[in-house]
Amino acid sequence: MQTPEVRRATADDAREIVRLRGIMLEATDGIPTEPGPWQETSVKILRNRLSQPEPTLAAFVIDRPGEPGALAACAVGTIEERLGGPRNPSGLAGYIFNVCTEAGFRRRGFSRSCMTALLNWYQMSGVEKIDLRASEDGEPLYRSLGFTTTSNMRLRLPQA
Repeated sequence: MQTPEVRRATADDAREIVRLRGIMLEATDGIPTEPGPWQETSVKILRNRLSQPEPTLAAFVIDRPGEPGALAACAVGTIEERLGGPRNPSGLAGYIFNVCTEAGFRRRGFSRSCMTALLNWYQMSGVEKIDLRASEDGEPLYRSLGFTTTSNMRLRLPQA
């Protein structure tokens, strides 16, 4: 079976990317994702950032076959400009945070195709340091694309 064409998402895809994000969050958290203000906020952010002339956020998507306007898969990432260092002289850092394939389209290479397009975008943008958090299901894909486990301790300040 041939993988459908990957394309760069536009602002018009924002609502579908957010729908896929809900599916991804439900799968990683193990509980249903409740609808709420997060969805409209996310749609606005995506529409704005995907419309910028030189965006620092990109999404690559595969359309759901036979359903115009609907998506089957996506991979979304950002570029952040930090201070450079010996292991990352440019200071550019990528973060991938939204990789999802709808259940009925899994095991067809959709996420791999979207991830490959996203990694190519990073390469063309001069980004050499790219991070992501992997679910158990996603880890084999990311490892096959060259991602390795880091030894960095991650800490987070909880919400007040």
